[in-house]
Order: sequence, then structure tokens, then C-alpha cells
Amino acid sequence: MFSSPQQVLEYIKSEDVQMVDLKTIDLPGRWHHITLPVSYITEEVLGSGTGVDASSYPGYKKVEAGDTMVVPDLSTGMLDSYCEAKTLSFICNIMEPISRQPYRRDPRGVARRAQQYFTQTISPGEAVFSPELEFYVFSNVQYESEIYGAGYSIDSVEAPWNSSREELPNLGYKIPLAQGYHAVPPRDQLHDLRSAMLMAIEAAGVPVHYHHHEVGAPGQVEIEVGFGPLLQMADAVMKMKYIIKNEAHCAGMTATFMPKPMFGEAGNGMHVHQYVTHNGKSLFWDRADTYAHLSEMACTWIGGLLKHGPALLSFCSPSTNSYKRLVSGYEAPISCFFGLSNRTAAVRIPAYAVNEAENRMEFRPPDATCNPYLCLAAMMMAGLDGVAQGVDLEANHFGPFEQNIDEMDSKTRQRITQLPISLPAALEALAEDHEFLLKGDVFSPDLIRAWIDLKRDEVAAVNIRPHPHEYLLYYDL
Repeated sequence: MFSSPQQVLEYIKSEDVQMVDLKTIDLPGRWHHITLPVSYITEEVLGSGTGVDASSYPGYKKVEAGDTMVVPDLSTGMLDSYCEAKTLSFICNIMEPISRQPYRRDPRGVARRAQQYFTQTISPGEAVFSPELEFYVFSNVQYESEIYGAGYSIDSVEAPWNSSREELPNLGYKIPLAQGYHAVPPRDQLHDLRSAMLMAIEAAGVPVHYHHHEVGAPGQVEIEVGFGPLLQMADAVMKMKYIIKNEAHCAGMTATFMPKPMFGEAGNGMHVHQYVTHNGKSLFWDRADTYAHLSEMACTWIGGLLKHGPALLSFCSPSTNSYKRLVSGYEAPISCFFGLSNRTAAVRIPAYAVNEAENRMEFRPPDATCNPYLCLAAMMMAGLDGVAQGVDLEANHFGPFEQNIDEMDSKTRQRITQLPISLPAALEALAEDHEFLLKGDVFSPDLIRAWIDLKRDEVAAVNIRPHPHEYLLYYDL
């Protein structure tokens, strides 16, 4: 939005801005913010940032050395319409306070270094990404995890279990389980809310492709965005999540990106489309009669994603809940292979995009509990490693396969590498396979260790607590 501090100051004056909000991300992927009155804003503040205690941000510094600077990236400026006072918001980079060098665990710094490494490795060309955000919109949610009890309860105005509820009047038009895909009003009761979300996302500078109701009957929806460079699209994911949650909240509803918020219904993914482009053409396209017209670069990029797939899941599917989505029978990928149109594959080639301008692939395991900067950067590094190593798809039994994985014969399935079925397994894969992430000094061993420790703490917190379903299984034994 801005290219200089002077432009920001002129905008603040001309638009009567009252507050400037600085947003920054912690290691797991949540935004934090600090708000400054415009009377405090100067060129120096916009250029140098302001101090914060990063020891209070999960995954960062220790309490005895928590000082850092958050410095606004002026190009990310947007009006935050969810504040009563007129507020101009920026996404920030995290810097060391004395050396003014980037803080090495800052995920935006990782994404920026990944882009730089790509430029050093592939020329000409630019890697572009398009993350699809799936989420549920509920009308009510209650949950607890206490010493005396644990459980959750959700509700949706579209849910089929409300077909006989006293709604005074109940007008019907509930959606049967797993039959919500592209539902139309009046069954689709979230259309206007999604349109409001889409318009707010566009106003924030994020290119939007479309929105629609998803498979999940009780309020599952999707908003798909256009393509952009890695850092820009990681920023876009954070903006979208913020806007979606706030628009839902303003409408008296609640939005969640949990991969599997309920048993037996479709889960939420964040499928990531990607390719390398140059002069308006996809470098993943080959005019020759190759499979799906995929170029050698495309095939080896796919090979890198699948070769490092188990390790990638620690960043792309990084919650214990992620692995309740990544199970057989829900169009969720559980195996390392690719195929044209195949939604049971970890890498799908969209048949509708097989052309010279946008030939691409879709990596299907990720979900939006990820830190998008780390998720997209890890995918880029895996793809680049595949290109550098010339990973052979056929030799590694990566396909292509156009058959549903659940319908393959056992001999074929046994040759295909399986993705991790739990977060601990994904973290173990990352511990054993992360050299590709260290190239170009993009990720650091310190960050990877911190990530593994952080996520193992989450696993331990879940593992030591009784699960409500265990009462059904074991209470009377």
C-alpha cells in the first residue's frame, strides 16, 4: 500500500487516521498486536519500529532476553475496519534491538529468505502460490478441558440435527451431512456472510477468485484467492483469517479453521496451488505429449514435495487435530503420490488448468492451523530440492495414479510411501529429514529444534488428558 514513511504520514493526515496498529506473528502462527496513537507516529517510528517483549510470544525468546523490535512492512498497510477508532494496520518484521538484524525465528524472515534462495536457484521465473481456505461457520460453540470434565458442543443454523428444533418458525432447508457442496440459498444460509467476507478481503488488497459452500453440511465454506509470490500470499492467509473471524463475529457467528472440528463430517484443508511463472507462462508446462503436459521442472518439483512429504507435514499439518482430517474416506491425502484430477493424491494436477499459462499442481495435505510463512517456505524448499536432485517420480513409486487410493490393489498400495498418521510421526520425520530446509540459510537448526519442542509440548498436553470417548470405551470395565 505504501513505499515510504512520507506516504504513510500523508495518508494518516488526509484520511484522518487515529491509530496505527502493528501486527506480528508468533511461532505457532497467531497474530499479536500493539496500537500506537498517530501523535506518536514519525518517520523514525515507521522506519525503526517499536520495542516489544518477545518472550511473551510462544516459541520465541527467554524472559531474560526478550527485547525485540517490531518494524512495520509499509507495503502491507490496510485499514482495520474492526476497530472503532479509524486504524491503519501493518504486518511487521521482527528485528534484534541492537544489531537491527532480522530475528532468526521470525517466520516472515524465513519466507523472505526462501524467496531470495529461489531467485538464486531458478532464473528466470517466480514461484507463485494460491492457498484455498476451508473453514466452518458455527452459530454457537462451547468447549472445556478441566480436571472435572472435558468436551465440546457446536451448532449451526444449517445443521440437519436442527430440522425438528423449535425455531419459531423452523423453515426447514437444513443440509444433510456431507451434502453441502455448492448448496444454494435458502439451504445455503451463509451466502451473504461469505460475500461480505470476500469484499472485505478484496478491500485489504488480497485478490479473490470465488467463494462457495463446501461439503460439510453444518456451515463449511471456502474462499479461494488468486496467485502471488510466497511472502505476499502468506501475508494474505493471515489477513484472510483475521477478516473471516471478525466478519463472522460481527454477524453473531464464529469461524474456525480447525482441520476436524466434528466427527464424521468433512474436514478443513488449505490446499496450496503452485507453479513457476515467467512472462505470463507456466514453466511447469511442456508442449510435448507428456503426462498432463508437465515439464521436467514440474515433475522434479512434485518429486521434491513427495520425497519430503512426511517432514513437510510437520509444518503443513502441524496440529494434533490435523491427523483427524488426514484419514481415509474424506478426500484427504494419506499417501505420497500424484495424479491428474485425483483428490486422494497428495499432489493433484488440476485438469481444468492444463494449459500454457497456468499449468500447476496442488499440494493437498496442508491445513490452516499452520504458520503460513513456514508452510509455504517449506514447500518451496522441498520443490527446489526436488529440482536440484532431479527426483524421479516413477523410480520412487510416486505415480502418476488416477485411481482412488482406497480402491487400489494391496500390492500397488504397499509400494507407495504413506504420510504420517500423527503429529509425533511428522515431527520425527522432520527431525530425520530437514537438510533441504537449511539450504540458503533459509531455515535454521535453532528454529527447527524450537518448532519440534513446541509441537511436542502440544502433543504431551493432549496425551495426558482423558478423552471423552474413552469413557464410552472403558468406564464400565
